[in-house]
Amino acid sequence: MVGASLYFFQEKLLFLPTKLEQDYQFEFNYPFEELFFKTGDDALINALHFKAETPKGVILYFHGNAGDLSRWGKITEYFVGLNYDVLIIDYRTYGKSIGKLSEAAFYKDAQLCYDYLLKSYSVNDITLYGRSLGTGIASYLASNNKVKQLILETPYYSIEDVAKSRFPFFLVKRLLKYKFPTYKYLPNTNCEISIIHGRADNIVPYESGKKLLELDIPNLSFYTVENGNHNNLIEFEAYHQAIKTILK
Repeated sequence: MVGASLYFFQEKLLFLPTKLEQDYQFEFNYPFEELFFKTGDDALINALHFKAETPKGVILYFHGNAGDLSRWGKITEYFVGLNYDVLIIDYRTYGKSIGKLSEAAFYKDAQLCYDYLLKSYSVNDITLYGRSLGTGIASYLASNNKVKQLILETPYYSIEDVAKSRFPFFLVKRLLKYKFPTYKYLPNTNCEISIIHGRADNIVPYESGKKLLELDIPNLSFYTVENGNHNNLIEFEAYHQAIKTILK
């Protein structure tokens, strides 16, 4: 019964969206533009494009599996404060975004956002940033496009790898409809890759992120935040130092 639940309700376990009314008014500390991207399969993707006064580049940010842009917009303002423009989207079923979920849809929507940025930015100005769930999406996008760099916060080797740590008695490979195989994408990137992971991560095991080092990618740097867990890395000076080093 547990195995059946994993299969039929895995979207409920993996994705924890909160909804926003279509007329919800966002409020942030920095100037931003609210956008809506229409997809080829009638989905509608809500996005926020923050604008810094003197931007050093733009960060395309893919957030974690819970919440909506009213929360994640505030989180990404950290990078606007460092003088970077930021584009962040809500995935389908999150916030104001609508559409049918699938792993392929995540990737297509990410590509749509990258293509939008190319209208205003050079590839050398685009940094991809993935957090938790978003690390697999950002890694996929980096493996198929030219970007300045890729930053992964609390990444996983694959969703299967995380599921095995939580449900060791089940053949999760057969049960999972969502793979997000980060380990397959990173070797195909042609940019600098930086990973930041808390050693005390209670959601995505530190070992799962550290396992990416076994891929022996020469342009990959790994930053450990001692005592940091999944959602509080920004509270540690080690995180700020890592970001300062990565963004230079």
